[in-house]
Order: sequence, then C-alpha cells, then structure tokens
Amino acid sequence: MKRRTGRRPGAGDTRGEILTAARQVFAEKGFDKATIRGIAREAAVDPALVHHYFDTKEGLFVAAMRLPIDPVEVLPRLLEGPREEVGERLVRIILTVTSDAQAREPVLALMRSAMTNEQVVSTIREFITNALLYKVADGLGVPHLRMEAAFAQLIGVVLARYVLALEPLASADLEELVELLAPTVQRYLTP
Repeated sequence: MKRRTGRRPGAGDTRGEILTAARQVFAEKGFDKATIRGIAREAAVDPALVHHYFDTKEGLFVAAMRLPIDPVEVLPRLLEGPREEVGERLVRIILTVTSDAQAREPVLALMRSAMTNEQVVSTIREFITNALLYKVADGLGVPHLRMEAAFAQLIGVVLARYVLALEPLASADLEELVELLAPTVQRYLTP
C-alpha cells in the first residue's frame, strides 16, 4: 500500500500529534536513539512533515519538552563575538531565560523529574551534552569537562535561586549576577 503524500485528511492537529509522538519516543528511547523517522512513524506522518514543522531533531525536542532554549538559536549567539566574553554571554543567556517564570517552569519540571527518573535524566543528559554543550566546547576548542563544569555552575545557581530560593541570591539583580558569575564561567572556558 502506497502512503499518501501531502496534507492528511480530517481536521486533526498534525503538529500536536507529532509533539505527542515525540514526547513518547524521546521518553522511551532517549534523545540519541530517537529518530525523526521513528517519530514520524509513531505520529503516522511523513518524516518530511516533521522537518517542515520542527526543522531538526533538536528543534523537535525543544518543542516537545517545551524548553525555552533552542540550540539552533543559542549556539551562534554563544560562539560569535569576542572569545573573552563567552562566559558573560553564557551566564546572561541562562539567567535571562530562567528569569522568566513561564520559560523557567518546564526547565525546573524536567530537572525535578530527572532527580527521580533515570530515563528522563538520560534523555536530558543526551540532549544537553550532544545538542548544546559539546557543540559549544568544540566550537571554542575547550575540553568537554570544562564546558560541563561551567554549565554545572550555572545549573547550581538556577537551582539555588529558583528552587531553594536562597537569599540574597533569589532576589539579586540579573546584572549583578552576570558581573559576579561571568569571570568564573569564563575561567572554565579559557583553555
């Protein structure tokens, strides 16, 4: 039986069905083993339609998990510009994104889930390392360990600021935190 091409009949929410299928496949297989083809098969759509809506597997993961950071947008912002300011750019991006409660919520939900669910932590780890951290590290020519250490520093700050609500960190001004944290993060990223 030949598969039809083009728009599917009916008034279904194709994008929503793809997202539902993606959440299921990412949960079952993790980020690395999930494929666009497999997600399309689960959603009963052509893989080209998945690419049409989400462009890349990373873009699909970001949308499916409702993440506020898309590597396709963030990587150029991190890698372009003076090398000695990459720490500041990384700190500013993470703190700016997490300062918005609506953007922060899915990140914190995933972090909480990762604390108790090995499959979630595996999927998040694969995405963060392969789609974001290692690409930045390779682009900067720094060891992956240094990139992970810089990211760990920032995740710790986000947890202390928004989950533990440690004061005065929780109410500190974003610019004050950027000024405080950027030199430390820059040190990690300077070979």
